[in-house]
Amino acid sequence: MSRRGRWLAGACTSTVAAGLLFIGGAPAPPVYKGSAGSGGNTGSDVAVGAYLHYGSPGVERMREFSRWLGRTELRAGHTYLPGDTWSNIEGAPDSLRSWAQWRRAKADRLFVLNVPMLERNEANVPDGEAAELLRAGARGAYDHHFRRLAERLVALGVPDTVVVLGWEMNGFNYTHRCRPDPESWKKYWRRIVAAMRSVERQRFRFDFAPNRGGDAIAWTRCYPGDDVVDIIGMDTYDQPPGDTFDEQITQPYGLQQQADFAKAHGKRISYPEWGLFRNGDNPEYMRRMLQWISDHKPLYHSITDYCPHGVWQCDQNPRSAQVFREFPSTNHGSGRRPRLADQPVAPAPAAIRPPARQAAVRTAPPRCRASHPPR
Repeated sequence: MSRRGRWLAGACTSTVAAGLLFIGGAPAPPVYKGSAGSGGNTGSDVAVGAYLHYGSPGVERMREFSRWLGRTELRAGHTYLPGDTWSNIEGAPDSLRSWAQWRRAKADRLFVLNVPMLERNEANVPDGEAAELLRAGARGAYDHHFRRLAERLVALGVPDTVVVLGWEMNGFNYTHRCRPDPESWKKYWRRIVAAMRSVERQRFRFDFAPNRGGDAIAWTRCYPGDDVVDIIGMDTYDQPPGDTFDEQITQPYGLQQQADFAKAHGKRISYPEWGLFRNGDNPEYMRRMLQWISDHKPLYHSITDYCPHGVWQCDQNPRSAQVFREFPSTNHGSGRRPRLADQPVAPAPAAIRPPARQAAVRTAPPRCRASHPPR
């Protein structure tokens, strides 16, 4: 998927706040195969997210985002490790402490961490060099970095972290992309999982999350095996391939194929990144995506909340923002609306939208994903 800016300091940690959200009340879309993504697990709680900030401020903004959503209790948080140096991939960023503290505050919270597989992950490394790095990883050259990360996460009290490892591996740009050598990529993934699972007291879950669509390589060619994958994720934005939401569902390697693949392999699904993009303020896309989420019950999903993708910290999508805000107020799955005991009744959306942060969010989204070639 194309739409990432580069982080000024080269260290790309981002956040997603998440909460319980079940969607209802939208016009009925065309019928597709329902609930295919539950993989035999009918868990009724869907943790919802929104990218708010790459570091500790993302934790602090969760309460504001919760108020905007009608005081939905946020239950998950999502951030990214930088892919610039091995020390950062090992978990050096100080903001991890803030996320760990947030996670430990309530037993039912979910901490989701995107982890690069290689350093210099956005350095435009050519295919030949990327292939050699993948082969070195497959031989075990980098195992120690991931053991250190696992040890750090356990020491921080988040041994049950959901690890989104090598995300968007089917794309064109990341050094940890799969296309240069799919077989070595799969072997390398397996080594990383083995290294992290070797750490005492860990309970990690590993999320395999490609881009929607074919992109540079069919993501099914990169799948490393059921024994080393716990969740089948997908990053999906309102852009080609798939000009309409129906096409985004039915296209090769699209939403339906993800759901069917997960069901066949007995896995839960997730949507670590999704949001608006090339079709602008598109309330129909927003409505349909939320309905798809409601029907298929992923473990979690995270809307990317900066311009042009978002709904709260971005003021250029008012119609889609209204859809997003009204859907959670309709139904939270449990039949009740969780409340924050120490918060007053939420004011009108304009009163709690953070206009002072608009420029920073628009110009420097610190998730740092490079673009694939234009179609």
